[in-house]
Amino acid sequence: MPTPTRTVLISGASIAGPALAHWLGRHGFRPTVVELAPALRPGGRAVDFRGETHLTVLDRMGILDELRRAQTGGTTMTFVDADGRELLHLPASFAGGDIEVLRGDLSRILYASSLPTTEYVFGDSVTGLTETPTGVDVTFRHAPPRTFDLVIGADGLHSTVRRLAFGPERRYVRHLGYYAATWTLPLGPTPTPAPLTPATPHTCATIGLNAPGRLAGVGTSPADPTRAHAFFLFASPELHYDRDDPLPQKALVKRAFDGLPWRVPHLLDSLDTAEDLYFDSISRADVGTWSTTGGRIGLVGDAACGATIGGMGTGTALVAAYVLATELARSPEDPRSALTRYESLVRPYAERCQKGGDRTGPFLAPATAFGLRVRNTLLSRRRCLEWMLRQGRRATTLPLPS
Repeated sequence: MPTPTRTVLISGASIAGPALAHWLGRHGFRPTVVELAPALRPGGRAVDFRGETHLTVLDRMGILDELRRAQTGGTTMTFVDADGRELLHLPASFAGGDIEVLRGDLSRILYASSLPTTEYVFGDSVTGLTETPTGVDVTFRHAPPRTFDLVIGADGLHSTVRRLAFGPERRYVRHLGYYAATWTLPLGPTPTPAPLTPATPHTCATIGLNAPGRLAGVGTSPADPTRAHAFFLFASPELHYDRDDPLPQKALVKRAFDGLPWRVPHLLDSLDTAEDLYFDSISRADVGTWSTTGGRIGLVGDAACGATIGGMGTGTALVAAYVLATELARSPEDPRSALTRYESLVRPYAERCQKGGDRTGPFLAPATAFGLRVRNTLLSRRRCLEWMLRQGRRATTLPLPS
């Protein structure tokens, strides 16, 4: 008789990893989460949940009320010209969905909910995977080798588990023509805040300047009234740079936005001292199958079906983690069948959500002046805005297993 799956290694402690660990622990598994960073990453951009499916999963996890207490209230978005005159204003509900929280707050809440049943190993990463009929032999950068019944890659678009078990990243990750950068800076009396709309006690505020193929934005949040959040996005062919070195990344951002007016020079100057720069391409992951033929290694979240921005990846990750844990609990002695059922349920849903990520760059930074005028005109119409919100809700609907 096959031995039930009990020990599960999860690579990645951002969103999908702790969510999966939470559910596995509730089903009686013994999850271990390994994370390259030395600790949970605080702060980060806002992420949102929208529609009945997302809210149902959060409610079943028991964290819905806590997220509501931590929510930002949504983010208003105002696009301006070089003189600061308003061209388009989008309400908080457009970007914020039903609940919007800072990514760091969500990660902290998921970590706390999973901690009673989960072993966390920070400052380490997987370096080798050898799949056997009964499990996976794993080597680590620092820790001694261990064997697990199952290994799940929840380590994002640039997944280490996917690279080791499925092949090089270039096979699965497709560049969508844009790059995005975010960082924080002090919110003081110098040009940054004025006339930046301050955050209300319940709502974030973002203001941005467009040029063809570029968006330079800065926002405020009630979570920290002393800091502003820069958000830059630009169109570009695929670039080659060191992902672990922020200096060439800062140089790429400065080069892309050199010469733009408004607050752009001040925001670019703040890059020199920024210690929390996030820089990456807008890309999506498309993996032919989310598990190995041996059925002992699988993928969840962005590692399986990621879209950098705008693909509702956070909500998809939580839904996928719930379904994966449910299917493993149904047949712990047969993880291959469980992984197959999980993928058949989640893949169509995830691919619908991913399509939003394909449109993020052209929406935020249309490539031409004509495209900018068309976007601003259409989204100034209430009916168009409401139609887009309805489409987003439809994309996030999935009948959930009990």
